[in-house]
Amino acid sequence: MAKHPHFNKNGPPPKTKDIWRTIKRIWIYLSEKKAVMSFVLFLVAISVVLSLLGPYLIGVAVDKYIVTRNIDGLLLLLVFLGSIYVLNSIAIWLHNSLMISIAQNTVYKMRRHLFRHLHSLSIRYFDNKQHGELMSRLTNDMENVSRTLNSSVIQIFSGVLTLVGTIAFMIYLSPLLTLITLTIIPLLYLGMKWITTRTQKYFREQQKNLGSLNGFIEETISGQSVVKTFSQEEKVTRQFMEKNEQLKKSGYWAQTYSGFIPKLMNVLNNLSFAIIALAGGVLALNDLVSIGIIVTFTQYSRQFTRPLNDLSNQYNTLLSAVSGAERVFEVMDEDKEEEKQDFIELEEVSGEVEFRDVSFSYEKDGQTIYDVSFKASSGETVAFVGPTGAGKTTIINLLSRFYDPDQGTIMIDGIDMANVSRESLRQHMGFVLQDPFLFEGTIRENIRYGKLEATDEEVIESAKLANAHSFIMKLPKGYDTVLIQDGGGISQGQKQLLSIARAILARPKLLVLDEATSSIDTVTEIKIQEALARLMEGRTSFVIAHRLNTIQQANQIIVLDEGCIIEKGSHNALLKSKGFYYELYHGQLKNDAI
Repeated sequence: MAKHPHFNKNGPPPKTKDIWRTIKRIWIYLSEKKAVMSFVLFLVAISVVLSLLGPYLIGVAVDKYIVTRNIDGLLLLLVFLGSIYVLNSIAIWLHNSLMISIAQNTVYKMRRHLFRHLHSLSIRYFDNKQHGELMSRLTNDMENVSRTLNSSVIQIFSGVLTLVGTIAFMIYLSPLLTLITLTIIPLLYLGMKWITTRTQKYFREQQKNLGSLNGFIEETISGQSVVKTFSQEEKVTRQFMEKNEQLKKSGYWAQTYSGFIPKLMNVLNNLSFAIIALAGGVLALNDLVSIGIIVTFTQYSRQFTRPLNDLSNQYNTLLSAVSGAERVFEVMDEDKEEEKQDFIELEEVSGEVEFRDVSFSYEKDGQTIYDVSFKASSGETVAFVGPTGAGKTTIINLLSRFYDPDQGTIMIDGIDMANVSRESLRQHMGFVLQDPFLFEGTIRENIRYGKLEATDEEVIESAKLANAHSFIMKLPKGYDTVLIQDGGGISQGQKQLLSIARAILARPKLLVLDEATSSIDTVTEIKIQEALARLMEGRTSFVIAHRLNTIQQANQIIVLDEGCIIEKGSHNALLKSKGFYYELYHGQLKNDAI
């Protein structure tokens, strides 16, 4: 596997609070375009040299041509000076254009690595994270890095070169006047130290609050029907206002402190100009410097404070970008879903599954299931029943290897599932859930999601087997009808039929069914039951049953309560035993009668 700069191979991920470490990691991405980057830096150096020649030549013009009234020499120098400024403009335009290309390529790779890494993380990670907050890292934080790379790298390098070059020219012209001019450096250092120690904290807090707000917005919009059903608009608005207020405060202080920098630089710039005018005048009266040198120094004093101003402004921009990059690298440093190096790829599966003394907990302080043992032969249907929280979904999560058991073994065709690659396992599994999810796209694309290489004929055949073909053909564009996200525009029953068609197309040997007929009208329920019967034929099926009358034909029914198997057997056998299942079944019959 190719190594990327974001992968942490040495133990637990480090805390991403080191600005220089984060900058170094960004630089690793930038350095992948070393040749172009070197040319950009060369062009920046050329533009800096040309910009420094301008003030020097203006001083020469004053001393050699204006004071001596040499018009011809002055005109020739002005032509040369104009050429320098034109070349400088071309160099600036060229290195800016190239840097934008490098920056976009860098952010493209970072975003690609982040998105790819997200898909290598375990389900446990996503269960513990707010989805909107993760979206914010892919969008807002990455955009922050992008904006900074477009300009900051060049401006920082240019600022340093300009600063060094300006001081070198100033020393060459007058060491004494240079020493007097540099007396503002201690004031600059103290002012910048006071400002930057405060801005970094607030920029980091601003990014954190922005992610939290985005997460809340995403959650609220996704659950808008629930919000309106329970008339909680005022509550979510109040929560939004609280989070918005937190973002406003952190953004206010981040921008307020960073706003001190240009004000400080303007004061120091004017102070420097005054110092040069006063000291230069005294030195000129004593014939220690010429008028041209004073003119050059006034230009250099602005060029001296301008890169300082740019560097200080870019430092604030850099802090904001680093705060975003820290959050991006924080995700990239998360350990990927573990997979054994010598894992087994399942080529063919008969469908025999066995749980041996399996125990599991989502959190360390409490078990979810205890010593669960059962065996499903190939082609059998196993149903799980029990009250909410009994452990039904947990067993399915373990079977799908979304999680691995804390204790015990899960076998598939006699092979320890821990030694099987997750990808090859899931290629042999199909899912029909209580709340099917459909992607934005055509109906054809949504069905084909079960098998991307399937032909149109296979898609249509799967839809027919799922009893979905007739309603699809009644839609305006048939199979090319575009669905919005999560299947908006069609009924719940129709979405369920499409999810069954998708599962049929995948031709899985192991099938997971989470009661697919809840809250469905009778006619649609009959269609779904017929489609499910075709789907389950010849496959090992695991059914989470909420309505017990739908599982009477199951080969075995496993009754769970508080994470333990308390009963096991066929429908008739469990009814004869008159235990927990008997009470559940007759309790449902009474409720249905009412």
